[in-house]
Amino acid sequence: DPELLELVQLEVRETLEAYEFPGEDVPIVTGSALSALEALIENTEVSDNKWVQKIYELMEQVDSYIPTPERETDKTFLMAVEDVFSITGRGTVATGRVERGVLKTNETVDLVGLGDTKNVTVTGLEMFQKTLDETVAGDNVGVLLRGVQKDEIQRGMVIAAPNSIKPHTKFEAQVYVLTKEESGRHTPFFPGYRPQFYVRTTDVTG
Repeated sequence: DPELLELVQLEVRETLEAYEFPGEDVPIVTGSALSALEALIENTEVSDNKWVQKIYELMEQVDSYIPTPERETDKTFLMAVEDVFSITGRGTVATGRVERGVLKTNETVDLVGLGDTKNVTVTGLEMFQKTLDETVAGDNVGVLLRGVQKDEIQRGMVIAAPNSIKPHTKFEAQVYVLTKEESGRHTPFFPGYRPQFYVRTTDVTG
């Protein structure tokens, strides 16, 4: 129904504008992903199906409208640890997404957070089962570390260039608390309330 589609598009644009997004400029592609999938299941060679073409059109709009993010490779290395495991005979591997900087094998890094800072050596880098000589900002990578046991690293710690960051146990912050209408709190904060702070890959009780 063209009239219904027009109303839905108008509502979507108004919602985007309400949250300070450029609703009038955002390209909108209408289509049916289910119909495209069903067409491809019936015939994988289908390319002129109108619903399949809508998927191609959508991806073209994504490529043209959404800017390619710039990788912060000119800053000191930093990666939040998401998971940790051991490889028998090789050492301990910490995985995560590189937030900034560049890291090469045989360089030293600091393990920071949840205890004393520890300096260790990187003996290997791997991404999607491929060995790397270096990793850069934006990569999801496994970092093989020498001189550290699995129980010395936890999710929430960070791997950083030596002496580039300092851990803290206290901080001051300004916060905005979502209202009930914004799907936030329905009750006030009472004395003794202990909030959860989510920082990168860790959550800490205040």
